Amino acid sequence: MTTANKITVIRILMIPAFVTMAIYYGQSIERGEPLEWQRFSAIIIFLVAAVSDGLDGYVARRYNQRSTLGVILDPIADKGLLLSGIITLSISNWSRVDPEYGRFPTWFPVLVITRDAVILVGSAVLHLLNGKVQVKPTWTGKVATFFQMAAIAWVMLQLRFFPLIYVVAAAGFFTLVSGVIYVMDGFRQLGEHGQSKAS
Repeated sequence: MTTANKITVIRILMIPAFVTMAIYYGQSIERGEPLEWQRFSAIIIFLVAAVSDGLDGYVARRYNQRSTLGVILDPIADKGLLLSGIITLSISNWSRVDPEYGRFPTWFPVLVITRDAVILVGSAVLHLLNGKVQVKPTWTGKVATFFQMAAIAWVMLQLRFFPLIYVVAAAGFFTLVSGVIYVMDGFRQLGEHGQSKAS
């Protein structure tokens, strides 16, 4: 259990704390008595968890603490934080004044979860059939992650530069495109493996 892995574990433990504060704040909105300290607590926890993503990577590289456990835990922490933010802000309304800025439309978490599930299942199938799998990050995947984080920030900070639906639509579009690209790459790897066995 290296220092980098301890930071990652703390990030994972922050997820239920964020979800709790976010849901409690949504409930206070429904009661008509918004408890702003709960909103600020949720935002701070989320920010600390997001920033520590870079910290554990830096510590692992700087002090040569790369490990198999870290390779497993890091994406769990990343995806866990993103998905918990998207799901929580889909079931909990953060704005009674303007509900369109208070929560995500239902299709958004469904799309994000479906894409991640397809990638996970596809990777498992490739590993079974090929004996190995290469999941290379794509620019569309990085852009999708950026817009997903931006959408979460839009709700939590109640930003009004653009309508929330524009940000969510951009996140949804790049999430879908990146998912299609990952699936196509999976079929390509499967085809290459079949050709190598045939030859």
